[in-house]
Amino acid sequence: MKEKIFLTSEYMTLGQMLKEASIISSGGQAKWFLAENSVFVDGELENRRGRKLYGSMMIEIPSYGTYFIAKQAQNDEVE
Repeated sequence: MKEKIFLTSEYMTLGQMLKEASIISSGGQAKWFLAENSVFVDGELENRRGRKLYGSMMIEIPSYGTYFIAKQAQNDEVE
């Protein structure tokens, strides 16, 4: 499954992205999820829930899918 996650600010953290994608239900679950699952940010293994994600980054989570971070223009158009 490939899905786009839209930024509403300059960046979002990996923990916020997991919650936005409905992979976890609360931010407190991010640390546990990252300890138990492989998460790749732009092809590199990542386990920090505070990792900053910017537009055009790709997050791959085996068994969950691939997510693309997209910037949202100020006039609400997607870049």
